[in-house]
Amino acid sequence: MKNLITLHEAVVIVLLKKPGRTATFEDIAQEIESRKLFEERKGGIALSEQIRLRTAIKSSRYKDWFVFREPDVLRLSLK
Repeated sequence: MKNLITLHEAVVIVLLKKPGRTATFEDIAQEIESRKLFEERKGGIALSEQIRLRTAIKSSRYKDWFVFREPDVLRLSLK
């Protein structure tokens, strides 16, 4: 089944429900999988790593949506 939303949109949905709009990459990945928000994935990269790559690295198109905190915590930006 084709995904109805993008991965970064799924991350936002998850973080909106988290205290402080903050969670680890692994927690976000587990909730995305349990809620079936982003089922169709390509490649062998773990979902938590895909989330990190799309949100926390400097070259990400979506880096302004999120604030990365070491070592593996992501917060939804409130800008």
